[in-house]
Amino acid sequence: MKIFNFIPIPDPIKNTSSVASLKERLDWGEPALTIVDVRDSSAFNAIHIMGAVSIPMNELVARAIANLELIRDIYVYGETNEQTAAAAFNLRAAGYKNVAELLDGLAAWKAIGYPTEGFSAIT
Repeated sequence: MKIFNFIPIPDPIKNTSSVASLKERLDWGEPALTIVDVRDSSAFNAIHIMGAVSIPMNELVARAIANLELIRDIYVYGETNEQTAAAAFNLRAAGYKNVAELLDGLAAWKAIGYPTEGFSAIT
C-alpha cells in the first residue's frame, strides 16, 4: 500500500491574515492572489514583500478596478495596521469580495525572515 504525502490546502482568504498564512498560500503555489502594498512609492522601492505590487493609497481604488477582477484574492498592507484596514475598507466598498488585511505587514514579514525585494533588501 502506497501512502501519499500531500501538501495541505491552505485555508480560504479571511478578512485578516497573518504573514504565515500568506506565506503558506505562496508556498503551496496559489497563483490566484495579489499582494498590494499601499505605502508611498519611495517606501515600496526601498523594500517590500517579494511579489507585491505598489498601489499607493491615493490611487488604490482606481488602479485596482482597472487591473484586478472583483473576485481576485487580495492581500493588502500599508505602513500601519490602521492604513492597512483603511485600504481594505476602500477595496471592499468598491466591490472587492476577497480582501485580507495583512496584519503587521512588512514588519511581520521581515521579522520572520521571509523574502523581500527593493534597494534595502539588497544590502
